[in-house]
Amino acid sequence: MKRLLCSALFLLVSPLANAVEILRWERLPLAVPLQVGQERVVFIERNVRVGLPVALQGKLRVQSAGGALYLLANEAIAPSRLQLQDADDGTLILLDIVAEPAKAGEPPLEAVRIVEGERPTPRDGEEAAVARPAPPTPLPVALTRYAAQSLYAPLRTFEPVPGVSTVPLRNDLVLGTLMPELPLAYRALAAWRLEDLWVTAVRLRNTSSRWIELDPRRLQGDFVSATFQHPDLGPKGEATDTTVVYLVTRGDGLAGSLLPMISPVDAALNLSRSRDDEE
Repeated sequence: MKRLLCSALFLLVSPLANAVEILRWERLPLAVPLQVGQERVVFIERNVRVGLPVALQGKLRVQSAGGALYLLANEAIAPSRLQLQDADDGTLILLDIVAEPAKAGEPPLEAVRIVEGERPTPRDGEEAAVARPAPPTPLPVALTRYAAQSLYAPLRTFEPVPGVSTVPLRNDLVLGTLMPELPLAYRALAAWRLEDLWVTAVRLRNTSSRWIELDPRRLQGDFVSATFQHPDLGPKGEATDTTVVYLVTRGDGLAGSLLPMISPVDAALNLSRSRDDEE
């Protein structure tokens, strides 16, 4: 009798131990309360980026793995909003969190599973508009826009591009040949690839005391396209003395599209050799 009672008790308790709260995403923020010091799991079945407000840094630990988020509040947190963005299609999901110390005898909060809500049925005349495909964006434009948003755009406005991957920067980039007649300092920031196109973001800094107009026609190299973040640069030391240029190349990274650097010494040696050959 005791063994049967224990078995029945196990059957009653076991489902509770694995209970999962189901939340439906229907474009309204989802409330996910937390208990201080206790981790809560959110199953989302998406590859998401998490937009964490600056005020929560150090207060909330966020880890993502295998379609699940692991949220751990280290201290009490006032009502705050997290943005979850699908890395594949850009869909945003909003979570409203608040963290409070657990009360005496209060059980841990169960895990949360977020599922898609029902999509609204299009009204008359809307279905044709939704089904009409948008004109394709040229790959150099899409890649440049992706690079600029990766560096500077807020998470809520970031537009994912399927197929784009980050590529490592080479250590032997010689950037001084980009616009050698201008007093500029160069630094490569990051690079991405889409099919046979590469884009490299290069920071430009004015080292002179005058304004500099940036003209793509001054760039030296073999580029598919070049886009400046700003049309000009202010004098050195001003807030406007720095910008970024996005250089798109085909078939290889930036190194293969740059002109070689020739020092004055090398030029003099080549000139003397030419004269000797003529004699």
